[in-house]
Amino acid sequence: MPEESVNNLENTLSVEDLRSQRLQKAVRLKENGSAAYGHSVSGLSPMHRVKEAFAALPENSEEKLNFCVAGRLMARRIMGKSLFANLKDQSDNLQLYVQKNEVGDENYALFKDFDIGDLLSAQGYAFRTRTGEISLHVQSFELLTKGIRSLPEKYHGLKDTEQRYRQRYVDLIINDEVRRCFEMRSRIISGIRRYLESRGFMEVETPMMQSLAGGAAARPFKTFYNALGCPMYLRIAPELYLKRLLVGGFEKVFEIGRNFRNEGMDRRHNPEFTSLEIYQAYSDCRGMMELIEDLITTVAQETAGRLEFTAADGHQINLARPWRRVPYQDLIREKMGQDWFSLPLASQREKAQALGLTLPEGLQEPQITHEIYDKCIESTLIQPTFVTRLPAFLVPLAKRCPDDPTLVDVYELEINGQEISPGYSELNDPMEQRSRFDAQAIGRDDLDGEVDRIDEDFLTALEYGMPPAGGLGMGIDRVVMLLTGAESIRDVILFPQMRPQK
Repeated sequence: MPEESVNNLENTLSVEDLRSQRLQKAVRLKENGSAAYGHSVSGLSPMHRVKEAFAALPENSEEKLNFCVAGRLMARRIMGKSLFANLKDQSDNLQLYVQKNEVGDENYALFKDFDIGDLLSAQGYAFRTRTGEISLHVQSFELLTKGIRSLPEKYHGLKDTEQRYRQRYVDLIINDEVRRCFEMRSRIISGIRRYLESRGFMEVETPMMQSLAGGAAARPFKTFYNALGCPMYLRIAPELYLKRLLVGGFEKVFEIGRNFRNEGMDRRHNPEFTSLEIYQAYSDCRGMMELIEDLITTVAQETAGRLEFTAADGHQINLARPWRRVPYQDLIREKMGQDWFSLPLASQREKAQALGLTLPEGLQEPQITHEIYDKCIESTLIQPTFVTRLPAFLVPLAKRCPDDPTLVDVYELEINGQEISPGYSELNDPMEQRSRFDAQAIGRDDLDGEVDRIDEDFLTALEYGMPPAGGLGMGIDRVVMLLTGAESIRDVILFPQMRPQK
């Protein structure tokens, strides 16, 4: 439906002039005893239900179905003594038909004076227009909220990407695809919960503010807790607390929550992100691979109705099982040659630099090898791939492989060239865990020149006995990107971090 012609006048006015004009309307409404900001509305029907109910009537039925709807005025077309308007709620759009002789001269003039973006309710009966569109014949209406700021771009969308993120509320009004993305996100998270709860997992909550930032190697956000007189950190991962629950006797636990990492921002990283972590007593890395493979495919099928997706970069992703499993060292040999791990360090360095890698002085074979994986291999793993048996120095919280103590029994799930989920056979030997912490100084350096303790309470918990277990993490934002085809992580976070405007 074309927008009302008189509203084209708004195109010639400045933003401030439009705001001033609408403010004056709100003041006049109040002065005339009318409500510019109404109250609750009872008996509302979602607009998609209105259409479904009317469409279900027999073709020649003369039954009148009465409804009350509420939403935002998105368009209007005046034709003398009648007008058509487009009202939008969360579920759908519905055309309103308003006749002067039905609502009265005064109310008709009031409706004509509404602005695009105003919120109102309307009561009437459903009918089908000559063009076949299901509409509501309005018998009464009420202004619920006077919109002071006009919607941008004739309600076709915000063009400035940064402004879309800063004013997500406007983005959601204007762009139906954006709203559908976040509705999909909600369904995905609900689907994850249903899946895990149906398999006996218990959802728990662990501290988001911690005296030590453990469970991952990342720079934390630091704050100060006045009541306790001590520094605190926003968590970088919930892992160490969830493992304490295994010690306490909860055998299958999961947490969906926010993590915070004081690091860079790009298309795949936001400093505040949502993760899923799962721990299961008496399981291991292979159990976690089975779990995450079944979880993702089940949720994808339930929420999207398919297992094939097109990523924002055009890659075709097929989630059909089984997924590829390949050891880390095999991928290195495929890229660098079968003799890679027997080459002298100087030769390894030369071959790595031939790939265009810049290598700092002093790097040894494990670090050079991982630079090759990180920069030249990971991005090529488009279809779901479990990369297994990683170098032990990368994962200090996992068990070593029984046949090779330089490797750990872990996986990294790669889809479309990015890590979606890591999973481990969890280390439960307190003596080896202490030596790993000592060797790698995990939890010691807060990168601000201060040195903190190792998490002694976690080590104490391990000494009480943690059962053999499997654990995994999953980046929910990245899974939503995968299942919606979003280009950036900021497209799937309602309010992504932005530099404050001056």
